[in-house]
Amino acid sequence: MENGQSRLRQAQEDVEEIKVIMLDNMNKAEERSGKLMDLEDRADKLLEKSEQFSKTSTKVKQKKRWENMKYKIIIGAVAAVVVLAIIVAVAVSFSSGDSNNTSKDTSATKPPGDG
Repeated sequence: MENGQSRLRQAQEDVEEIKVIMLDNMNKAEERSGKLMDLEDRADKLLEKSEQFSKTSTKVKQKKRWENMKYKIIIGAVAAVVVLAIIVAVAVSFSSGDSNNTSKDTSATKPPGDG
């Protein structure tokens, strides 16, 4: 009978050991579940921030593109004004040079003594 009691005691000890292990496993599973929920919340926040960053970066990109276009237009306009000023200066120079040449030509064709 003593052999049966020792086997029963051994079985009870084994059951207690398994019970402790199972409780520890349940606590770890519950802890892991809490960590997973925290990780999911952080992932959701990160996704929200990434969407916000994407929208902001698109706005900044459009703003910089517009500023770049404005500068190109201003530089083009300044260059056009400079080219136009050069063309006008050259045209005025040629026209005044032609008028000097024509007056010399007319005085050279006048008969002597008329001048």
